Amino acid sequence: MQKIAYLCLSAVLSTSVIGGCSQGKGIEKVQAKEVEKTQSGEVKKVEAQKKVGKYTMPDEKGKHEGTWLQWPHEFTYGKGYQREVEPIWVEMTQALSAGEKVHIVAYDEEEKERILELLTYEGVNMGQIDFFISPTDDVWARDTGPIFVYDQDKNLKILEPGFNGWGKKTPYKKDALLRENLSKQLGVERIDWRKFVLEGGAMELDGNGSALLTRSAVTNKNRNAKLSEKDIETYISELGVTNFIWLDGVPNLEITDFHIDGFAKFYDRSTIITLNKKDLAEWGTPDKDINKLLQAKDAAGNKYKYVYLPLSKNNVTLESGKQLDYKGSYINYYIANGVVLVPNYNDPNDKIANEMIQKLYPDRKVVGIDVRELYKNGGMIHCVTQQQPINLK
Repeated sequence: MQKIAYLCLSAVLSTSVIGGCSQGKGIEKVQAKEVEKTQSGEVKKVEAQKKVGKYTMPDEKGKHEGTWLQWPHEFTYGKGYQREVEPIWVEMTQALSAGEKVHIVAYDEEEKERILELLTYEGVNMGQIDFFISPTDDVWARDTGPIFVYDQDKNLKILEPGFNGWGKKTPYKKDALLRENLSKQLGVERIDWRKFVLEGGAMELDGNGSALLTRSAVTNKNRNAKLSEKDIETYISELGVTNFIWLDGVPNLEITDFHIDGFAKFYDRSTIITLNKKDLAEWGTPDKDINKLLQAKDAAGNKYKYVYLPLSKNNVTLESGKQLDYKGSYINYYIANGVVLVPNYNDPNDKIANEMIQKLYPDRKVVGIDVRELYKNGGMIHCVTQQQPINLK
């Protein structure tokens, strides 16, 4: 498949398959079995992480203080763009605010007042909403928003890698300054990684010493020309990572150079959520990467278990009736307090994927959100959200 020209402009903290509805039901049975194994403790336990890093990146499933959203505006792509995608932000805010704060980045004070009026009209609990003013270029909070970690004294800090517009493909200067602006407003210290360019959607962690990445989106010379792979691993090892699962990826297939969070993520320390071989190939994943991903081992040398989610049954069709030439992924979901936000495509497999994900997270409510108008521009739910963990002190 020709993956989106912009796939997941924003797709780090820490899934897709199917050629038809009947196949999806078969996959669902396999999925339930894998979940049962995981929940019953039958899955082989991995050893505790031996090396503790300077910083800890909390799992997305952990307790959130809130979620960050960069609100869509008209100043980069016009009012039409804002009008098309803004309903998605309203739906996300409504769902998220039931269980946590929603931190909205507004372009300026005038935009803040407009958003406030809109959300009030939509019946959102405004006691759960707060605003931060910072000019942005776009909406991709996963890649440009604040990445929160704990230091060894349990202080909350913001990790600040460099951002250069996905390998200098876009002149996004405002987004490159966003973490600095927000850290000043929050009074939270930044960890300076600016010499290392890394987008949030380019890396997944299992919380037990392993990282899943693509070279095309991380070691690529359009981002880190002055850093070797070993240099990059030295940075990431500060998060306690000792086991690097490098896929080669595909440079220039789309703007992100093949972010990992569109097609794979960790469910837990022993399980990877991804696509089956057929769908990985349709996603554009090279054969070598497919084999490496499906044979990956954790930091203790144990093979991972796998759970497979479906792609949409059909190529995505927009509300206008225009058909895109690619299918949609459900792996790019976002886990929040009490809910899991899942990208939907007005497709028969939405129901299948939602039910499969619900079984993965029985203590949370799955909320399917129609992302078609966002997807045509390159992103899904995980791409536009960023979690803030609770303060431990």
